[in-house]
Amino acid sequence: MELQVKRTDLTDESTIGELSVNGQFECYTLEDKVRPVKIAGKTAIPAGRYEVIINFSQRFGRPLPLVLNVPDFEGVRIHPGNTDEDTEGCLLVGDTKKPDFVGDSRVAFERLFKKLQIASGKEKIYLEIS
Repeated sequence: MELQVKRTDLTDESTIGELSVNGQFECYTLEDKVRPVKIAGKTAIPAGRYEVIINFSQRFGRPLPLVLNVPDFEGVRIHPGNTDEDTEGCLLVGDTKKPDFVGDSRVAFERLFKKLQIASGKEKIYLEIS
């Protein structure tokens, strides 16, 4: 499965993008601000291609997608949330967007998560961020 995030709206607070699954628009994304140098808990995922697995998150107490081998980051997850305050370098998803905000996040996440769970049993999942 191929996930692609195309970043569209960059502000001083956050980065909003569009997430596609195998070339089809799925939802919007929100990350921290893109920075030239990483600031812990305040920096977007570096552009690139990453493998995604599903495993148990101690922090969230449930299985969640984990983005592997992100340079200078650990524990990068895809999860629900609305603003840059809800992410510490993770990728948030939502069905609506406004400046520095994605909405209907839980609905968007659960829909995406079902697709990821099905795919994870059959194939590798990759995330490309540009």
